[in-house]
Amino acid sequence: MSEETVKIEETVVETAEEVIEATEEKEAAIEIEPLFEEYVDFETFSKSDFRVVKVKECSAVKKSKKLLHFVLDDGTGTDRIILSGIHAFYEPEELVGKTLLAITNLPPRKMMGIDSCGMLMSAVHNVGGEEKLNLVMLDDAIPAGAKLY
Repeated sequence: MSEETVKIEETVVETAEEVIEATEEKEAAIEIEPLFEEYVDFETFSKSDFRVVKVKECSAVKKSKKLLHFVLDDGTGTDRIILSGIHAFYEPEELVGKTLLAITNLPPRKMMGIDSCGMLMSAVHNVGGEEKLNLVMLDDAIPAGAKLY
């Protein structure tokens, strides 16, 4: 093996070790909430109505720094309005047309004078003490109104 080949292999190994170390440091900085210790019986869980929704419109709620106003197709033929406090993580225009997951049988909750009829599901974690949020986005081939079990 030539001296040049040995140097290239040593460089590749060093680079790989640096990538592994950086990945391990990043993973160590991620914090997730502990799992609930209390069990939920199946009957209680089965009362939750999780549905696929398609974002028809999304806009910022005036006089609110956090809230986004969603007009959603939930498969019923009637638009569903959900407000979500995720403006720090998403701009409205990037969500139009997305396929999301919502719980649809929560009682309406008035926010900023608007009834919010459900909740969009998201994943939340912390990285280095900073909260991160990702909406649960689904395959666009799944039709609005499909029930999740």
